[in-house]
Amino acid sequence: MGVLEGIRVIEIAEALAGPYAAMLMGDLGADVIKIERPGVGDQARQWGARLPGEESAYFAATNRNKRSLTLNIQKEEGRALLQSLLVSADVVILNIPREESLQRAALNWEALHTRHPRLIVASVTGYGRTGPYAGRSGYDLVAQGEAGLMALTGTPETVPMRYPVPLADMTAGLYTVIGVLAALRARDASGQGQHVDTSLLESQAAYLTILAGDYFATGRAPQPLGNAHPGIAPYQVFKTADRDVIIAVGSDKLWAQFCEVVPLGPEVRDDPRFATNPARLAHRAELATLIETRLATQTADDLLARLREAEIPCGPINSPADVLAHEQYLARGNVVSMQHPSAGEIRSLASPVRLSESVSEYRLPPPRVGEHTGEVLRDLGVAPQTMLELRHRGVV
Repeated sequence: MGVLEGIRVIEIAEALAGPYAAMLMGDLGADVIKIERPGVGDQARQWGARLPGEESAYFAATNRNKRSLTLNIQKEEGRALLQSLLVSADVVILNIPREESLQRAALNWEALHTRHPRLIVASVTGYGRTGPYAGRSGYDLVAQGEAGLMALTGTPETVPMRYPVPLADMTAGLYTVIGVLAALRARDASGQGQHVDTSLLESQAAYLTILAGDYFATGRAPQPLGNAHPGIAPYQVFKTADRDVIIAVGSDKLWAQFCEVVPLGPEVRDDPRFATNPARLAHRAELATLIETRLATQTADDLLARLREAEIPCGPINSPADVLAHEQYLARGNVVSMQHPSAGEIRSLASPVRLSESVSEYRLPPPRVGEHTGEVLRDLGVAPQTMLELRHRGVV
């Protein structure tokens, strides 16, 4: 049984951050009802590669374990149906940034809490619901740049580079789930819902935690280091005879073992420039050049095998295809196969959340637009003839 079985989540969100959060909760057993625009659906249905049946691979990757209800909340009848649905809901996830838009739809926190006091309202926006930027639209790339991380990507010689996946969106989704779970726990004690206010900017900036600590302590702004670690050496990517590898020598004890394996010998191990981590940091460039000279005639597989035998942290640089065929990754069931009504068999990545008793379940494939509209409306007590009339008027 899923740990969130019996929890109903209403998702009024598009693209990634909100839908990703809702999918993670669905994997844990929640009943997720995704509200989509009639005839159009989530904008992410138009993104990325196409699966058979013209389904979007992007949408399919982030929307399993949901039921799709098409509902026009711009219309009064649509808003009334939504409020009826919220009576049985525990959580609503919204990514509508403008307060005036929320107020028009009676979806602002104050209105929802008054009408549904046990409801947890999770708001996922670019900048949060307060402050001078509240109400601005949020975009992953903008958040990556504005939150200070892109300034540190690449090397001093390259332009800043975005992370190659929508990191800000996905991180905001993760923090939203954490906030919702905490709010559910608090409701167990108080009986009251609360507002979970998550932003892309703050979620992305949270990755600065260690760097911010250094900055607060020294006043020196972090600088791009490429693949090197700001506080440990050697801890970076190195070239071998056939391909690059990662080596992470995190202590002076590991340094001595590393010097034996490579081998660098006692003359390098005990050199005052390299004998301690602070010294190695001060002479990082000299050390890296020396190590790569020694590795230039060694193959990656042989080197990694010897490093692992000495318990020195190391690894290859895998491509996405390598990871998706990785024996360790597959052994833990991380690729999920599901049958989709129009795309046939589709695969996606499993939830990384693992509980010993309440396992994640993959019950429903990503829904087609409005696939469950009739089912959800019947549960609300809407008569078949009324459903036809609502469809005719563009309400559902």
